[in-house]
Amino acid sequence: MSDVQTWIKDTVTNTPVVLFMKGTAQFPQCGFSGRAIQILKACGVDNIATVNVLEDPEVRQGIKDFSNWPTVPQLYVNGEFIGGSDIMNEMYESGELQAMFKK
Repeated sequence: MSDVQTWIKDTVTNTPVVLFMKGTAQFPQCGFSGRAIQILKACGVDNIATVNVLEDPEVRQGIKDFSNWPTVPQLYVNGEFIGGSDIMNEMYESGELQAMFKK
């Protein structure tokens, strides 16, 4: 496993809520990343760890390889890959996402 893959695995394993995104929570750099942050905030999550994939091309590609998912943002909750903003939106609308944070 490469250093980047090891770092990603450690990050998603040791961080309860982590969003790999373009930009930061304060300044998202794409609409999908911005929407993902809005959804998490609407769920009452205020301890969101974010990783700006624009800062490191290895992490940007590495997260796609790690999850076998071609796009960013990517949400991980308690080490589990949840999905991107479209999946997050569907889960939010059904109430499933909010339930994940009430455990």
